[in-house]
Amino acid sequence: MQNKITELFNIKYPIIQAGMIWNSGWRLASASSNSGILGLIGAGSMYPDVLREHIQKCKNATNNPFGVNVPMLYPNIEEIMNIIVDEGVKIVFTSAGNPKTWTKWLQDKDITVVHVVSSVKFALKAQEAGVDAVVAEGFEAGGHNGRDETTTLTLIPMVKEQLQIPLIAAGGIATGQAMLAAMVLGADAVQVGSRFVASTESSAHQDFKQVVVNAKEGDTQLTLKELAPVRLIKNKFYNELQELYKTSPTPEELKELLGRARAKRGMFEGDLEDGELEIGQIAGLIHDIKPVAQIVTDMLQEFEKAKGSVSLL
Repeated sequence: MQNKITELFNIKYPIIQAGMIWNSGWRLASASSNSGILGLIGAGSMYPDVLREHIQKCKNATNNPFGVNVPMLYPNIEEIMNIIVDEGVKIVFTSAGNPKTWTKWLQDKDITVVHVVSSVKFALKAQEAGVDAVVAEGFEAGGHNGRDETTTLTLIPMVKEQLQIPLIAAGGIATGQAMLAAMVLGADAVQVGSRFVASTESSAHQDFKQVVVNAKEGDTQLTLKELAPVRLIKNKFYNELQELYKTSPTPEELKELLGRARAKRGMFEGDLEDGELEIGQIAGLIHDIKPVAQIVTDMLQEFEKAKGSVSLL
């Protein structure tokens, strides 16, 4: 299954495991890379010394390529980038910031750079900045999202129409059927997040994984657009947030309710009531917790079966 993305990253299959905060540690990234896809460490929830430790452990656990996802709005960004270079990481996915800031600096050090966007406008800005590929993420996705609420089904062909560099689709993709659909729409690969949250190797708390498995259609909602749009599972914290919205709160009041480390409390520590539980709409199709290798195998089998079914139409 070779194409532009498999050649770019030197991987076997055109699937990227998303670098999610509190979920994507070295165990998930190395297991993903060992399964023939690209594993990503999520730097957004790691202090610099913790990130270095995860990179070193990942290098010891796989001989295959892996990368690091870096949200550029986080502090210590310069220290994080220097650690990535020091440790010899060759693939970086950037998000939540201007791709011009770091793309050339990283590429000058022989690092492949991919930027995550949620619109055609920002995809073109990323291409102009010189990135090697773009991840276009639809409104269905978990975690931080775009304000325009453009779905993956419409975003991918819109971006493909104007983009000249490789395109990776994300948002609502957890099956081989969805992977095929995204590639028919013009994607060269898919990035998968929520499905890997509910994996054995994910660093998420077991109770959060079980909430994901139990989630049904309509159990998530995109909110907090005034700060940074995020899709959350509805729980006590979410309900408190909706009550606050009835008062037309200021961004400062929203920040006060959000507080600090709420995502860590929810996803990493398992506080299902007062924690922030980030997951995609596709959680309604995730019914079990499985090893990464099995998830990848299932997706590839579903992909081939779906291809065969379409050819019969």
